[in-house]
Amino acid sequence: MASIVTLLSATQEHANATQKPKAQSREPKAQSRCYTFLVRQLIVNADDFGLTSGVNRGIVEAHRDGVVSSTTLMANSAAFDEAVEAARALPKLSVGCHVVLTGGAPVSPPEAVDTLLAIRSAEPEKFYANLSAFAARATLGGFDREQLVAEITAQIRKIQATGLEVTHLDSHKHAHIFPEILTAMLRAAKICGVRDIRSPFVPMKAIMAQQFARKRVLLKRYGQVRVLNTFAGHFRRLTKRAGLRAPDGVIGVIETGVLDFALLRQALTSLPEGTWELVCHPGYADANLRAVHTRLIESRERERNLLTSPELKELLEKQNIRVISYPELRT
Repeated sequence: MASIVTLLSATQEHANATQKPKAQSREPKAQSRCYTFLVRQLIVNADDFGLTSGVNRGIVEAHRDGVVSSTTLMANSAAFDEAVEAARALPKLSVGCHVVLTGGAPVSPPEAVDTLLAIRSAEPEKFYANLSAFAARATLGGFDREQLVAEITAQIRKIQATGLEVTHLDSHKHAHIFPEILTAMLRAAKICGVRDIRSPFVPMKAIMAQQFARKRVLLKRYGQVRVLNTFAGHFRRLTKRAGLRAPDGVIGVIETGVLDFALLRQALTSLPEGTWELVCHPGYADANLRAVHTRLIESRERERNLLTSPELKELLEKQNIRVISYPELRT
């Protein structure tokens, strides 16, 4: 995330200048508000379904024994078939597509999506693994738009071909925060009949920088998320125009990799009125996961334990937060 924000700080100065002052002027003091009696709904979505067998097992357990209500499946993942079989046995788990454009290989023939592939890579015919390079291409328009739509469509179609309904879309590393990627995802969603999409923006009105003062890495991410939130207005306009629904935003992004009960309680107790999404990554830190290029290893174990804990269920009940799945956005 840091590398993306470094680039955005240079390339999106006009967005910071025109949008941030407005957000600051309207922003209420989170400490002076009480959200306990407001209407709040939460989609608990486990990312990376299909990444490994251990991740699949963790997501299944977090749904069956915990609060996970939705998941997003990676079409180009090693444990894809196993994830599909698991999803078929869990009718209450809504399954979306975790669109992957960074890391891994495309579902489409590589020659058909050559502008999406890394240039001068040690691993030819694969996406950019380096976030700085991906961000530069996405921000400066280096990807062919038709190839983007074709690859995203291919990933969605691969999941639909199994008989599963693709209820919603999100993206690996929140890539659709970039307008060019978002535009392609919205077009692919229309082609494939998908009606819901993640809004990858954190509710800054309810979060104060002081909440992360004791954790330098989280304070840094707080600042990064503020920069990324400059795309929020554009996101809302495009999704509304495309006729897609989205929650009001996400929580858990700043805390990714270090999420624990204290941090989650902090996020949930200050959650504004509306429908929000908790982004989580439960799993098992087995040998297969350690062989994958991911920084989230031991943290998946902690999140699995957290998401299945009686304490979290009790907290949600006390806060009067109703857990829903993506299809319930339609009602």
